[in-house]
Amino acid sequence: MSSSRSAGKRPSISRKRRTRRVFLAIGRQEAFHFKKAPQHSYVIRSVDPITPPLDLPDATAILASGPFAERDEMELLERNRIDAIIAKNSGGAATFGKIAAARKLGIEVVMVERRKPADVPSVGDCSEALERIRQRFAPVKDRGV
Repeated sequence: MSSSRSAGKRPSISRKRRTRRVFLAIGRQEAFHFKKAPQHSYVIRSVDPITPPLDLPDATAILASGPFAERDEMELLERNRIDAIIAKNSGGAATFGKIAAARKLGIEVVMVERRKPADVPSVGDCSEALERIRQRFAPVKDRGV
């Protein structure tokens, strides 16, 4: 039986990292994490500008707010030759266009889980909020304490 590997030798492994064209749809507050991977090219879409601007050799910022139609997302992904998407899991249908477009184009998608909200009291509407504020900041005699 023949083999291209010599006995006892490990195959050579290329240390060169693959450069990717990444579409970031995670919001401006999380974009700074990607400074740790400057070998990639980034297209970053956010509602507000990223401040301070990212110090990356190849990053393009797009300021826009959704919802975005699947057709428009496909055009954006193709025009920018995107081969990976990193997106925040918003849990809603309004941002699904990019995911559907990625599936059709065979683009890898990495979903970032949303942070769980802090365990704080919440209310259902403005009336309840106002009542909660009144109770919290009313003089002691009005709170029934």
